[in-house]
Amino acid sequence: MADGFIRWYRESGATSVFVEQVELFQAHGIGLVHPVSGAAVVLDVEGEHVLMPPDELGRLLGLRVASLTMDWWISQDVDVVDTYTYEPWGCEIQTLWVDGLTSEQADSVEAAVLAAARGLPTPTRAVIVDRRGRCDPDDWDAAVLHDGEVLPAVADRVLVRDPLKGKLLRSSPELRSEEIGAGLTLLSPARL
Repeated sequence: MADGFIRWYRESGATSVFVEQVELFQAHGIGLVHPVSGAAVVLDVEGEHVLMPPDELGRLLGLRVASLTMDWWISQDVDVVDTYTYEPWGCEIQTLWVDGLTSEQADSVEAAVLAAARGLPTPTRAVIVDRRGRCDPDDWDAAVLHDGEVLPAVADRVLVRDPLKGKLLRSSPELRSEEIGAGLTLLSPARL
């Protein structure tokens, strides 16, 4: 079993929307800048914290040349690790790891991602919410990125648009469906 995660797939826009994402996350109590150090925190290949100015992190993400792992801060002692990847087929992926957070903290992270998915001008392909880590985040890549036919089970919630929405509803007709605007539908198992 994997760790709990929220995976956000979105189209690569002509310009980065990272500054706007930071503002939306901040509105949900999740900051990019560590409350004490006053800097953004990026994890190096050994998992060590590297402090940098937030605008430099935004510049690096805007280059879209390499994956970066960074921290978002709920408090000075509680962080959310976020792996940001740019895929060459025109998609940006953020995987936020929510294991180790309280239910309320994970709710805040989920609300921030869903608000950004609906509110940013760059279209969202899908948001996968699997807070218990029932599958691996990469299990969704084929379905979301390549229009694959193998569909993982919906653990908690998914935010999708067609054609993936139609495929998921055909394979799991018991899913609850709620249109939330911007061409996106929130699907969840009926048992939740």
